[in-house]
Amino acid sequence: EVQLVESGGGLVQPGGSLRLSCGASGVIFKLYAMSWFRQAPGKGLEWVSGITASGSRTAYGDSVKDRFTITRDNTKDTLYLHLNSVTSEDTAMYYCARGRSAGIIPRMTSQADSWGQGTQVTVSS
Repeated sequence: EVQLVESGGGLVQPGGSLRLSCGASGVIFKLYAMSWFRQAPGKGLEWVSGITASGSRTAYGDSVKDRFTITRDNTKDTLYLHLNSVTSEDTAMYYCARGRSAGIIPRMTSQADSWGQGTQVTVSS
């Protein structure tokens, strides 16, 4: 059974930084592209960022480009999202998701096969 477990969320001040982690088990992590999605209160699910299986290619949504960085450590079966210069607009539940292939970054929910339970990020002073 595939398990994705997010961690690292919490309360952060505007302009601050945070690192989210997503640990994977029950799957050969290094074979799959991965993504982060988020859902703000009262809004739909938004794709945030993705990375190919090898980590050679990354992609970002317009709202987080140049502020967030996605990385992965295939030796630790872990995906990361580094949040910098956060604003109140970044307040959301953040989810990691596994794609279906090595090279296609899942950008829609229909392209992801497994999901974590989420970790809450709240940006507030």
